Amino acid sequence: MTSPSTGPGRQQPQVLDPPDAAELADELTRAMKRIRHRTVHRLEPHGLTPGQGRALRVLAHADRCETPGRAIRLSELADRLNIAPRSATTVVDALEQGGLVERVPDPADRRAVGLVLTEAGRAAVELQAQVRQEVAQEYFSGADPADVAVMLRVLRAAEAAHRTADGH
Repeated sequence: MTSPSTGPGRQQPQVLDPPDAAELADELTRAMKRIRHRTVHRLEPHGLTPGQGRALRVLAHADRCETPGRAIRLSELADRLNIAPRSATTVVDALEQGGLVERVPDPADRRAVGLVLTEAGRAAVELQAQVRQEVAQEYFSGADPADVAVMLRVLRAAEAAHRTADGH
């Protein structure tokens, strides 16, 4: 890596050599696939798919961070998941059939419908969080905890830089 100075006290962003960047990307992809596969395998007996899990996490986050019990509209869920509203409808239909999500009238607009987690939905979010934590701990069990902390800082910094560059 290089980091030539661009003036007093300022440094240019560090640049990885092309083979290092590609190898890092390959390792990240491999790790993500392995972790995802193990998580899917463990959640399968509970009837949760990755798409449903993501939707549940979005609904749980909104329930905790915004007005408690606030219903999210389907279009808002689709936006947050970065999927088409029709795809979100399919996910929500399955979650509703499983008793994890409930459609409720939106008090601000009677024509609109909101989505809220049920008690079973909150339990599914907790189960998913537990499984994700267990899988991650197992995957990284062979790594030095200090290295894991560094990797986490590096990935967070890279993501922050990427979002800044994209204007998000």
